[in-house]
Amino acid sequence: MESSPVVLFYEGIEVKKVEAAHSASMESKPKRGRPRKNKLYFTQDTEDAIIAYNSEGSHSLRNKVFNEYIHRPLFKMAENLIHRYKFYHFDSATKDVQHEVIAFLLEKLPKYTQDKGKAFSYFSIVAKNYLIQNNYKHYNRKKGKAPVMDIDNQRNVVNELVRNDHQTAVQDFYRLFIEHVEENIDTVIKYKRDIPIAYAVLEIFKKCENIETYNKKALYIMVREMVNVKTQYITRVVNILKQEYKRLWIIYKDI
Repeated sequence: MESSPVVLFYEGIEVKKVEAAHSASMESKPKRGRPRKNKLYFTQDTEDAIIAYNSEGSHSLRNKVFNEYIHRPLFKMAENLIHRYKFYHFDSATKDVQHEVIAFLLEKLPKYTQDKGKAFSYFSIVAKNYLIQNNYKHYNRKKGKAPVMDIDNQRNVVNELVRNDHQTAVQDFYRLFIEHVEENIDTVIKYKRDIPIAYAVLEIFKKCENIETYNKKALYIMVREMVNVKTQYITRVVNILKQEYKRLWIIYKDI
């Protein structure tokens, strides 16, 4: 009989606790003062819990692992995103908005798989996308601005709106992409010597609207002036960033 993913997850947690206790008992000198608390709210245990949740068939076990290991990290993530990016145009209080985000993320949990990268990065993007779109809607309501459409026989307003929506989505994602790479630079860029190149490229990208449209020759010249490296190293970093951009864009469009 196949073991329950959630049961296996909890067994793994118990093993980690035993190993941690054994490691602490082996220390020669006890540490003075209060034990240090782990300040990380979204850990590998959180990601493992989400994977177990998605694979679990038992409704009660899914509820158990969600309430004990998934809800709090997602709730804290929502709080941090709201305050960091100042999503303050919602009609509801911050706690209520956090609950809205949790409800939205709960719908998206089954879409997460390990091949989509780290769970923290994935759900940060999903949550930010939700907050950007809904914060903007509430802002427009507060301002009392409604789109005015001058319709005449020479214009296809539907196509214009679709193009505008797509352009806005690309620009929003582009900003999120740059923030994502800066926050996860050590994960995205494997070689330490390439990190200054990546930062230089990102600094240039902040001044344009789309990674795909930047003049390649001009980009290489500016990066060389900033970090003084050979073209082959710039090419490697740019290719890595483009692959990450495409990977995350697929996730972003599917949200």
